[in-house]
Amino acid sequence: MSRPNDFAVSEAPAVQTQLDRLAALSVPQGRIGLDVIKELCAHLGHPERALPPVFHVAGTNGKGSTCAFLRAALEAAGKTVHVFTSPHLVRFNERIRVAGTLISDELLAELLAEVFDVAETHGVGASFFEISTAAAFLAFSRIPADACIFEVGLGGRLDATNVIPNPLVCGIAALGIDHEQFLLSPSEGTPDDPFARIAFEKAGIAKAGAALVTLSYGPGMNETVEAQAERAGTYIVRAGSDWSTAPEPDGFSYQDHKGLLHLPRPRLSGPHQTINAGLAVAMLRHQDAIAIPDAALAAAMDWARWPARLQRLEAGPLTALLPEGTPCWLDGGHNPDAGNALAQHFREPRPYVHLVIGMLANKDPHALIRPLAAQLASVTVVPVPGHEWHGADDFDYALAPEATSAAGVRAALGGLDVKEGEVVLIGGSLYLAGTVLAANHQLPD
Repeated sequence: MSRPNDFAVSEAPAVQTQLDRLAALSVPQGRIGLDVIKELCAHLGHPERALPPVFHVAGTNGKGSTCAFLRAALEAAGKTVHVFTSPHLVRFNERIRVAGTLISDELLAELLAEVFDVAETHGVGASFFEISTAAAFLAFSRIPADACIFEVGLGGRLDATNVIPNPLVCGIAALGIDHEQFLLSPSEGTPDDPFARIAFEKAGIAKAGAALVTLSYGPGMNETVEAQAERAGTYIVRAGSDWSTAPEPDGFSYQDHKGLLHLPRPRLSGPHQTINAGLAVAMLRHQDAIAIPDAALAAAMDWARWPARLQRLEAGPLTALLPEGTPCWLDGGHNPDAGNALAQHFREPRPYVHLVIGMLANKDPHALIRPLAAQLASVTVVPVPGHEWHGADDFDYALAPEATSAAGVRAALGGLDVKEGEVVLIGGSLYLAGTVLAANHQLPD
């Protein structure tokens, strides 16, 4: 049976039963808000009010990596951590990490069934993400841990995770234009400028008493974030003024009111990961409930893992289709900021890149190609299984004159003429990335 990667397929029959129920839910077009998740949580006994201390992270790019650094630092300090992220890449279980490990099939099936039954009994028309979030609330409220990390799913202000009443600290990663159909439609009380509107939505996670730790986004966006913080009754901790990072030969320095740290280079690839790591460090150092020694912050740079974000694929069935020793990278980025980060990563030294790209039809097809144009050796367009996607004809000939099509990633890799010193990049969609990891036998754990 073919399903979009949003829902996945499980080998556990009890989980598959609940995934089938999730798959039957429609996306709530035109219905964005917190009323439904609030009603659902009320019928469940308000588990969102009984969580361990929460780190809440929003952003357009980098929020998942920031969560990975937070988790790594907390665990390096000997803490147990619950984590809720989205989307999953291969298995739905990836969304809910309970006290350090992916949720078991047995517990996942039990919790999803409980949430569904309550929703149906009380006539609550919850969405896929609202059901998933409520299941995480139940798990995290019932199983002891020292901390929780919640990644915002979409936006922030009206995201289902934003019913958490009293997070320990909130953070906002890099901001840019994405999910235009949801976040850029003008509505009462939102800014007219699209970039300010993005900042308005993301900064909507601000809560009284919790530091709002941010990057610096430029005057208009910074002012919007400040206004949201003031409205919530909290304060901004901004990169460049309240904390900063700087490159060093073997890593980077971090500076804030508590002093100077010298940290190793993150294992996660790409210069942008230093920014995400700095944001995580700033969030940890601007709260006092959980003590994190400097040694744990340093260890986190090597411990943090975040699949399909500039991930070099290991030897497997897919990479075996390439000439021996060919670097093959996987990245799920799909917007211009992600494209810029990829171009920066491959700039020095400057290899030619064979791009295998699968882009959803609702994304800008040139988001990756435009920044990478000068470095492209070839472009091969592939489908995104289970989704509408851009074909080769949707790409500007001037940017990708040699763009061809292939039936899938396996066919694309097998047809490449890769020369010594060149690299392969598979990108454009996290949904595509999930199928690549599964096909190469690299399941996220």
